[in-house]
This record gives sequence, structure tokens and C-alpha cells, in this order.
Amino acid sequence: GDIQNRNGRMYPAEVLDKEVQRYNEQYVSKNRAYGELGHPNGPTINLERVSHLITQLERDGSNFKGRAKILTETPMGAIVKGIMDDGGQLAVSSRGMGSLKQNRQGINEVQKDFYLATAGDIVADPSAPDAFVNGIMEGKEWVWENGLIKEASIAEYEKEIKKTSSRELEEAKLRVFSDFLSKL
Repeated sequence: GDIQNRNGRMYPAEVLDKEVQRYNEQYVSKNRAYGELGHPNGPTINLERVSHLITQLERDGSNFKGRAKILTETPMGAIVKGIMDDGGQLAVSSRGMGSLKQNRQGINEVQKDFYLATAGDIVADPSAPDAFVNGIMEGKEWVWENGLIKEASIAEYEKEIKKTSSRELEEAKLRVFSDFLSKL
């Protein structure tokens, strides 16, 4: 909010705040806040294109930040997961409707009738400067390896320890722990 985006529009933070509150009440709190892969022109959510469920949306200064759960059982959600798993950088873009009025600086300013259709579709190239996704993979273990964060082979470590005889267990635990530490 409060800055001109690449789409040539400026969304006043107060206008966004009011609409985000409504969106939270009507959609997020009721698990109905869907987003799509790609950014269609119309306001209607197409369930065949849904890729994620927005679970949290809040104001942070003039920015609005949120969380979403990737719906990996939908075709579009599976695509998003694949892109993220392979290290691709994705972004979000809100989709809404409302009138514009040119302000004194010649910027198209979104007016108070702004209506948020979805808080965030997943896109490759957002109009907002800070709209890139920081993925959090809950329930997974990650390690720093040669300048990259990679999923740890915890399952492999568990298999190795389980198949080891009780006589060699201490040695196996040390070997696994040493390998894990070497990847940090």
C-alpha cells in the first residue's frame, strides 16, 4: 500500500486495510479464501484452477502479509509444489475490482469502492515490489549445504538406525549424527 506498483496503480493502505478486514471475516475465517495459479482477468474464483488456501492475512505497516497452504491434491497446487520443490521463485498478486482516480502526481489511485476478489493469486511476475513468496515447508527438516538449503535425509538416517543391531547401535548413531553435522 501507499506506493505506485508496476501496474501504474497506487493502493492506499487505509483502503486495503478496510477491504482486508472484510476479506478476513468473510473468507479467511471460513476457510474459503482461495487463490489460483495464474492471474485471470475476472473476479470469479475458478475452482478448477485453485492452487492454495489463504490461511492468514494481516497488515504490517503499509504492507499486507499472509500465509497460504498449497493444496497439493489439486492439479494447480501440484504445479506450485513442483516449482517450489525445484527452487523456483513465485510471487503473489491480489485480484480485485474498483474505481481509479488520477491523483496530483498522475498516479491512478484505487478508490474506497475497492473489492478484493482474492488476496493472492500465485504469479511469476508481481506488480507489487515485495510480493515474492518465502516458502515455509512445515513438517520437514532442512540443512544448509554448500550455500543452499536442502531437505535433510532424516528418513534415511532413521532407516539406518532401525536396521542396525543393538550391538552396533551407538556406532551407527555417531555415524549418522556426524554425517548430519557435516551438512550444516
